[in-house]
Amino acid sequence: MLIGGAVFPLLGAFFYWFPKVTGRMMGERMGRWQFWLFFIGVNVTFFPMHQLGLQGMPRRIYTYLAESGWGTLNLVSIIGAVVVDMSMLLFVLNVVLSLFRRERAAENPWGAPTLEWAVPSPPPPFNFVVLPVVSSREPLWSRETGGATHVSGLATGTREGLVTTVLDAVPDVRYIYPSPGIWPFVAALAVAGCWLIWSIFSAQGALWGMIPPTIAFIAWFWPRKRENDQHLALEKRP
Repeated sequence: MLIGGAVFPLLGAFFYWFPKVTGRMMGERMGRWQFWLFFIGVNVTFFPMHQLGLQGMPRRIYTYLAESGWGTLNLVSIIGAVVVDMSMLLFVLNVVLSLFRRERAAENPWGAPTLEWAVPSPPPPFNFVVLPVVSSREPLWSRETGGATHVSGLATGTREGLVTTVLDAVPDVRYIYPSPGIWPFVAALAVAGCWLIWSIFSAQGALWGMIPPTIAFIAWFWPRKRENDQHLALEKRP
């Protein structure tokens, strides 16, 4: 039951984000079949285990006496596991067919309210050509007319962002993004592999595991002279 409760949200998130990541729609009919096979298989697999536990069967054993009377429920559990395997095979088949044969996904096939669904599927490397102006938590559901639709006044030769005041959202500071490179990917691997996973299995990992991410982040944000010269040339004093 716990496995099903953990996997169902993951599968749902996969189906939800698949069009945005790949630019293709997954098969609706195969998705429904996969869902119900998985739902039935998980319950048929794990519910008999609760009853077997009440009958005294220990966990994590692979053999038992025939006189114990556990054979029938274990057989039902195995059948459920086979149904789960069939559903996952159908899931993989759906993914493969979707990547090569399904229709192309629109920008927002689900009618979602958030900004990631305002760009093509899959998103271009630059994401937005210009930064959009957002005035609500659901910007795609509450488009305002008559106001500004995008941020203007930023440089076009370098990657800039706009900082606004907290209460009134008045433009305050233009800041420079780091240039694209390999270091964001290295930093992500360092945080996940060296710090998160290490700290789970060792208390020292919470401390020593911070060293590789720190090095990666320093390399990522370390200023370059040429970029500094470009940014200083773009600054406008009040």
